[in-house]
Amino acid sequence: MKIATWNVNSLTARLQHVLDWLIANPVDVLCLQELKMTDDKFPLDVLKSAGYEAAVFGQKTYNGVAILSLAPMRDVVKNIGGFTDDQSRVIAATIETPSGPLRVVNGYFVNGQAPGTDKFEYKLKWLDALRDWLRQEMVSNPNLVLLGDFNITPEDRDSFDPVGLKETIHHTTEERNHFKALLELGLTDSFRMFEQPEKSYSWWDYRMLGYQKNRGLRIDHVLVSQPLVPRVKGCIIDRVPRKWEKPSDHAPVVLDLDQGA
Repeated sequence: MKIATWNVNSLTARLQHVLDWLIANPVDVLCLQELKMTDDKFPLDVLKSAGYEAAVFGQKTYNGVAILSLAPMRDVVKNIGGFTDDQSRVIAATIETPSGPLRVVNGYFVNGQAPGTDKFEYKLKWLDALRDWLRQEMVSNPNLVLLGDFNITPEDRDSFDPVGLKETIHHTTEERNHFKALLELGLTDSFRMFEQPEKSYSWWDYRMLGYQKNRGLRIDHVLVSQPLVPRVKGCIIDRVPRKWEKPSDHAPVVLDLDQGA
């Protein structure tokens, strides 16, 4: 079973990229972030023709998340329970698999702009609320995957310039402590379960030849709950779509999960 996350930075602009990628990579589940469209604009029929059901939580101009699945989904939840938020950032759904129900939580984490700003304070409060909500979710859903654009580099090796960018956005101690707090819930960074190439990133700035010079960040993650850890067969960043014409600035990250008995 393959589960992927991809910040497409506008599904309107990148729909054909998504369709082309799914033909080459027919994953079971694809979580999208930054749809930048309302629910009524979401291309349900097109994706259904490609074989995918969709759970959508859109927003005009900004944000927006969706889960595409080959199998039916149930118990869809939008945004963080108990946290008032007018931004469409989280969608969760349960998918039936041969080894039982799998809870998929797709998040477009707050960017935060810069330390000391109101947006950064919002990010920290959002992360607090996410952790508290996930703690409850994991009690009722032991097989859980949290994935998406986290807007956090967990470690120095996840940044092209950890010294120059130290304590700037995506690199602050506060953000990294929040990432660790998610792991302490019983989640594991599937990408780091395996030997990976040095300077492995999932995002590159459009400016200043960011991709060509590999000036990137690893900010897109797939975390798995402890019962799933023995079933993880691999996790990779697929850089291919970042080379396409007018690409998203993010690349897909793909988890390979043994179906189990």
